[in-house]
Amino acid sequence: MNILALFQTNLSGISKTTLRQMNQIITAMLSMTGRITMLGLSRWAGEGGSYRTIQRFYSTAIPWAQVLWGFFCQTLFHKEETYIFAGDETVISKAGEKTYGLDHFFSGLQQKVIPSLSFFVISLVSVNQRHSYPVYMEQTVRSAEEKAACKVKQETQKAKAVGPKRKPGRPKGSKNKDKTTMVLTPELQRIQKMLETLLVRMSHWLRPRC
Repeated sequence: MNILALFQTNLSGISKTTLRQMNQIITAMLSMTGRITMLGLSRWAGEGGSYRTIQRFYSTAIPWAQVLWGFFCQTLFHKEETYIFAGDETVISKAGEKTYGLDHFFSGLQQKVIPSLSFFVISLVSVNQRHSYPVYMEQTVRSAEEKAACKVKQETQKAKAVGPKRKPGRPKGSKNKDKTTMVLTPELQRIQKMLETLLVRMSHWLRPRC
């Protein structure tokens, strides 16, 4: 019930009705066993948590980035704390063919590529409390350009593994490369865009040293 108490703050971008529905869904989600589906949630939500209510909640557009940041500022932020950025990708296995963003991603738990959904999360980590607070999450939907670059990279790695091994040391006739100009991959460009958006949003509260 401590989780529900944290949601009693006035979160901008989310109505009282949506917040009430979220409270019922969280209660059901923490109580139920087995697979979590909308039908299962409606059975465990009790009074006021009908199947239509669950459907209405999941069809409501919620500005999650704004909600997460507002929740952090109102409930978790301490001026005397030291915070650092941390980013990580999480992969969730998913069957079927019609889910938005469904692709083949590498799962660290299974140590192989699986049909799944991928999400990149940026968190603020409290150095003193050693806690991580997610403040920005975005689903990874790879473009055709990104898939092509990934395929070329895999083929290059295979060719290097099959071909003859290069002698140790610097190849004769090679020239120094300009390391000041860096070409970011589509994946790094997506992460950079997320960071820039988050820095603008948090500029009034936090100013990272680097």
